[in-house]
Amino acid sequence: MPPKTTQPSDLELQLLSVLWENGPSTVREVLSNLPDGKNRAYTTILTVMQNLEKKGLVNRTSKGTAHVYHPTETQKETLRPVLAGLLQNVFRGRVSSVMQHLLEDTKVSDAELDEIRNLIDQRKKTNTKQKP
Repeated sequence: MPPKTTQPSDLELQLLSVLWENGPSTVREVLSNLPDGKNRAYTTILTVMQNLEKKGLVNRTSKGTAHVYHPTETQKETLRPVLAGLLQNVFRGRVSSVMQHLLEDTKVSDAELDEIRNLIDQRKKTNTKQKP
């Protein structure tokens, strides 16, 4: 497997998100499950998948005449540097600023708000345990 060389582009992240959610998939399966719903050519998605392979972010195996693509890293491993860069470069390391933008500019259900509250509560407990 070639080493991971660069962070994925927005379209590459969409393709990876399909693989993380649905598991190993062919180009056609990825194309039909893109989160943004835009109409793209098969060859476009194939080219992007090949670029992801060159970057070391996916591997492929053959299944008959089709190629099945597998992510080489978990979603968390791939997104960690992407989110860390965004946090540092755009929000000066302030997590509260990120959350403020997300909550103001995104439709958030009551269930998601409850989940966020639970995550914050869990983090508070972890922080309390780590203090000397």
